Amino acid sequence: MDPVVIPILVAALVVVFLVAATVRIVPQARRYNIERFGRYRRTLQPGLNFVLPVADRVNTKLDVREQVYSSDPKPVITEDNLVVNIDTVLYYQITDPRAAAYEVADYLQAIDQLTVTTLRNVIGSMDLEATLTSREEINARLRAVLDDATGKWGIRVNRVEIKAIDPPNTIKEAMEKQMRAERDKRAAILHAEGERQAKILTAEGTKQKDILEAQGTQQAMILRADGESKAVELVFQAVHRNNADAKVLAYKYLETLPHLAQSDNNTFWVIPGELTEAIRTVTTAFGDQSAGAGLSASAEREDAAADVTDSDKDGVGAPEIEPNSTLALDAVAAADEAAKQAAAVSDAKAEAEAAGETRLPGRR
Repeated sequence: MDPVVIPILVAALVVVFLVAATVRIVPQARRYNIERFGRYRRTLQPGLNFVLPVADRVNTKLDVREQVYSSDPKPVITEDNLVVNIDTVLYYQITDPRAAAYEVADYLQAIDQLTVTTLRNVIGSMDLEATLTSREEINARLRAVLDDATGKWGIRVNRVEIKAIDPPNTIKEAMEKQMRAERDKRAAILHAEGERQAKILTAEGTKQKDILEAQGTQQAMILRADGESKAVELVFQAVHRNNADAKVLAYKYLETLPHLAQSDNNTFWVIPGELTEAIRTVTTAFGDQSAGAGLSASAEREDAAADVTDSDKDGVGAPEIEPNSTLALDAVAAADEAAKQAAAVSDAKAEAEAAGETRLPGRR
């Protein structure tokens, strides 16, 4: 090998080494702390950077993005002397790479221990029930303490959350029994309230039904009474308009009597005191008509005899009455009508007597 080639190769290797040692490429969201002869020099930003070879070196590489740190469950004693295990989640971000590298040896361990001590101070002043229901308050107090302590470390705590609070198993069982009792109590209350509302609604419906039925009965009775009143008024006006005498009224009264005994619920039938007077009136009326008819026939016969006598006196023969003459027809019709009226009166009296004999034994 040519002696000139060897020095050239050595020089090339030295140049490549120096270039490689001089150039530093920093990725995005990363920060490099540079030390020169063991002393902090500067922090490299993302991109292409140049350093002195051999003199400068990278001490720490830090990620400035927001990060999540979940700690292991830590035992904490509450105010009522109960041990609970609390698991926390921490969201933090490095704001000063130099302080994070040189102000604290291990910032994650420091944050974890600070979180545990702060939790013990906060939870120690609360009982178990307050601990379980005051997570927001605990988170706010933890964040305030961590922000104050980690600010000088170049770290910003964005959020602290309590992931889990685990009481002892005996406390869990007691809490489950208490919750079950509360649920049973609420269920019983809701059931009783539902029954109460159902009974109230049923009573309201029954009340409205009774009211509506009573109003309907009232309206029906009013309308029925109005109808009967108008019917009586029309009958009264018709009677007075036609100038009906007592005989017609008595006869109508007798016609109404059989209707009194048509009801199935009647156990006895009271005969009114006016029945005898009504029968007497009707009988008298029909008796007068029969007598009047007889008198009319006798008068006609007497007039005929007188005419015959006068004719005999005058020497004229007696006139013969034709069978189909008007006088003969009127006499026959009057006799038939009188017979019918007498038969009707007799039937009415018989019906009245029969009805009286039938109902009187049941009279109380």
